[in-house]
Amino acid sequence: MTETTQPRTSPLAGELIAEDFDGWSSQPRQEFVDNAHNHQVGSALLSETDEVKVWSIRLAPGERVAAHRHVLDYFWTALTDGSSVQHTDDGTTRRVTYRSGDTRHFACPDGEYILHDLQNDGPTELAFITVEHKRRPHS
Repeated sequence: MTETTQPRTSPLAGELIAEDFDGWSSQPRQEFVDNAHNHQVGSALLSETDEVKVWSIRLAPGERVAAHRHVLDYFWTALTDGSSVQHTDDGTTRRVTYRSGDTRHFACPDGEYILHDLQNDGPTELAFITVEHKRRPHS
């Protein structure tokens, strides 16, 4: 896997609620530094083949997934209704609302990445399936 060095250019999900690290304490800022190359994009890896990785994410109210780096094209599908707050390494914070069945696709072309966390901001469990498309080396 080639290491990516450019932030993503594709739009992120949700409503922008803060910029310039507004409201971030030193703890999440340090976590983004420490996890800058954390490729564990879900709570549990359910399946992996030569073509895909399938992840489960289940978060109780208030629970979060630590900062992690997406470098592969991927999509997520919400399994439950809910909402989250996400911080991104560019200093933005977004609130995202989900309905069961919502699906969102993201591209990470060569050299791009998405580095973010995810916290359940709602009163019920938030659950997703995330599928990463593995790239094959060019011949």
